[in-house]
Amino acid sequence: MKPSSSPSDRLLGRLSGATDVDAELGDTSLLQAMLDVEAALARAGAECGLLPAAAAEAIAGQCRAERYDLAALGRAADAAGNPVVPLVRELTAAVSGSARPWVHHGATSQDVLDTALVLMAVRAAAPLLRHLDAAADAAAGLADTHRDTVQLARTLGQQAAPTTFGLTAAGWLLGLVQARVRLEHICATLPAQLGGAVGTLAALGPAGPAVVERFAAHLGLVDPPMPWHTRRQPLLDLAAALGGLVAATGTIAVDVGLLAQTEVGEVAESGAGRGGSSAMPHKRNPVDSVLVTAAARRAPGLVATLFTAAVQEHQRATGGWHAEWEPLLDLLHLAGGAAARTARMLTGLQVDAARMRANVDGAGGLILAEAVAARLAPALGRGTAHDLVTRATAQPDFRAALLADPAVRAHLSEQDVDEALDARRWLGSADRFVGQALATHRGSTA
Repeated sequence: MKPSSSPSDRLLGRLSGATDVDAELGDTSLLQAMLDVEAALARAGAECGLLPAAAAEAIAGQCRAERYDLAALGRAADAAGNPVVPLVRELTAAVSGSARPWVHHGATSQDVLDTALVLMAVRAAAPLLRHLDAAADAAAGLADTHRDTVQLARTLGQQAAPTTFGLTAAGWLLGLVQARVRLEHICATLPAQLGGAVGTLAALGPAGPAVVERFAAHLGLVDPPMPWHTRRQPLLDLAAALGGLVAATGTIAVDVGLLAQTEVGEVAESGAGRGGSSAMPHKRNPVDSVLVTAAARRAPGLVATLFTAAVQEHQRATGGWHAEWEPLLDLLHLAGGAAARTARMLTGLQVDAARMRANVDGAGGLILAEAVAARLAPALGRGTAHDLVTRATAQPDFRAALLADPAVRAHLSEQDVDEALDARRWLGSADRFVGQALATHRGSTA
């Protein structure tokens, strides 16, 4: 059987990831990232006069993942507790004799693995952000198209008051935009890691800080003010941004799943052949909604693991650092899949505006109880008006109960009651909020 090279190659991996994001997260990608770090280290050292330029190029020339046996490196990693030790041994053996003393010069295993994981995150973020852009564009299109489509708002699982589907989609849009802006900022500020054995760079002498600067520049990462071996804020920021992204997509997915329920029927996922059941031929399940919701259930545990692992001791952690590697890659995998599926879900979302209107009308005016109370409040006071309308809501016909109540008729005519029961008159600033969300989206992509 062919070994898995990325999460998407696994049988279940395709259900939670995105192929283009996962291409940056597999074993081959990790190996190449570690080798890129070793090449950058050698070149930075040569540029600062610490080793011959010919040795640096000889080392860099061997920093190609296809030259190494992934399975063998994995087996050898068990003895050292990380894959860097056997990789350095193999890289040293691969270069010419004169270059061998300069392999991994001045670095420790954590420098290589931390920087490689940061590099993988930055590389995976590129396709991930493209999926987020597509999802945000789709949400913006829904918000603009349906800014006047009246919909039932639901709070605490119950029918509440009128809103518009445009405002619902605008809320989705802002969640995606905010998640994107945050992730993009974090990825642009992720630092390289180079501190040597205990974070002093003693092996590099006075040139140490200059080597770090050149090292980071070669990799396109930020030059940190000092090593962060046990100060894990960069990874915590990344984890929080990824967790927030998955939460934003999860909120959308849950909404879509609830609105797609047969009894509600206000939206449906599209896609021929998708959503079928193995037992019930009539079923068309909201597959993307389900899978994004699943990702949103899993991501918080991974974020929590990374935050728990961040409490690290002295100059090198015993287990805390090691606990970060797989959860971080898993979180990137889930975020990529959630972003891609949300984009597909929203791009093809079928919106039934007539069903939305029918659900509003089917509420029998009860969702306008607040509007009626607001009209009565100036004359009766807020509490009295609220209690009066509450009594009317207990009757089978809310409108008839209002018109039959002398206390109501003393202050409201039949026309007044009918105006209060017009959902379009109780949308507040919904349209303005949609416009502001769309403007924020345009500003974020300018």
